[in-house]
Amino acid sequence: MLKDNLVMLRNLHGFSQEAVAEKIGISRQAYAKWETGATIPDIEKCALLAEVYGTTVDSLIRTEPAEGMGMIPPPPRGKNIWGTVAINDRGQIVIPKGARERFGLTGGQRLVVLSDEQGIALIPDEAFMKSMNRMMDAVAREAEEP
Repeated sequence: MLKDNLVMLRNLHGFSQEAVAEKIGISRQAYAKWETGATIPDIEKCALLAEVYGTTVDSLIRTEPAEGMGMIPPPPRGKNIWGTVAINDRGQIVIPKGARERFGLTGGQRLVVLSDEQGIALIPDEAFMKSMNRMMDAVAREAEEP
């Protein structure tokens, strides 16, 4: 629910109720009522709240449990949290249905596995190869220039 998201996001960002209220031009008491669910903000205030918290209005007003994680805060704009997966004895995982649908992933499709110190990313091989080819073309053009 909206009220739960407001509390989670405010705490995650380390803001006081007063600080958020000031950012969107309302009183602290009005903001406090949103967090308790006594009242709800209008759509314009929701848009301002989403901007303050770096998320979308849709994510701000929805509360969805992530598989295996319970309730989670709205993700930052342009990001998704799909839930958790388990690795079986053969090292296989099942990508959550929402993620498969969002990215058009189908059985037998090849993915490139990338990582950094924090985790793993899976990218369809077609998209990865397109990016690599663009990068290689740019490097080749640079090498040709005097």
